[in-house]
Amino acid sequence: MIYTCTMNTAIDLYVAMEALQPNAVNRTYDEDYQPNGKGVNVSVMLKKMGIPNTALGFIGGFTGQFIKEELEKLEIATDFIEVEGNTRINVFINANEEYKIVNRGPIIHQQAVNQLLAKIKKIPAKSTFIVSGSLPRGVEDRILVSIAKICNENDVKLILDSSSPVVLETLAYEPYLLKPNEEELAQLFGEKVSLSEKQMIAYGKELIQRGARQVIISRGEAGALYIDKQKVMKASSPKGKVVNTACAGDALLASYIAQTISSASIDEALVYAVATGASTAFSKGLSDLIDIPDLVKNVDIQHLRR
Repeated sequence: MIYTCTMNTAIDLYVAMEALQPNAVNRTYDEDYQPNGKGVNVSVMLKKMGIPNTALGFIGGFTGQFIKEELEKLEIATDFIEVEGNTRINVFINANEEYKIVNRGPIIHQQAVNQLLAKIKKIPAKSTFIVSGSLPRGVEDRILVSIAKICNENDVKLILDSSSPVVLETLAYEPYLLKPNEEELAQLFGEKVSLSEKQMIAYGKELIQRGARQVIISRGEAGALYIDKQKVMKASSPKGKVVNTACAGDALLASYIAQTISSASIDEALVYAVATGASTAFSKGLSDLIDIPDLVKNVDIQHLRR
């Protein structure tokens, strides 16, 4: 069984307008509301690919209920913890440029944190547990170490997508997969400038040496890098008109997981994952998968020296 965990859930409001002007009424010509948060995105994409899963995390207020109801409409099982306050609404504007407005969300109290850890301890052995996204106010970074320890002790495959430097401390518990993007990888190692491809590969190898079993570095329009103990691979990304990049990395991760579950090779899984990430970037929200057969033809894989 697959479980996802989104501690900082959100509703994403996508709007499109001709231009965003200051001190003026800016009218939209398109809008869309979607349940969101990185783990929620992974749950939705997995379901689209026929992979059943259960969504965990925190929700609050009428916005939290919207997320729960929308997932249940998609026949995704939910096991959220309800907290005080309202789940946040993030706004993504496609105008003369792309704008992203991300809110903080409610404060999570320790009682709710303890409830979440108790749920995680009950996840059956051999399951896959995906923890993705930012941490809400009130939740300390070290919860990731606690989660990694629980998963290691209970024989649960842990997949982490987080920019917190504490991720480095989880490596002692051998997480199954880490999926940072370029910026998150730099943050993990205290770098304040953009990394070269050579640096990304070097840091990816270091994550493997310190305990991670697999690392995927998502690179937007540059594609992705894959690293494990045996190989380093580079995947290019298809070209197209970018509409909204907010969920592309989540779609990439979900499709990689779905493909590996379906017994695809790592090469095949990476090609499909990059194509799905690109398809999502070319859409208002998560990919509908219709264009994937065409996009995979434009993804090239290179095997680099280990």
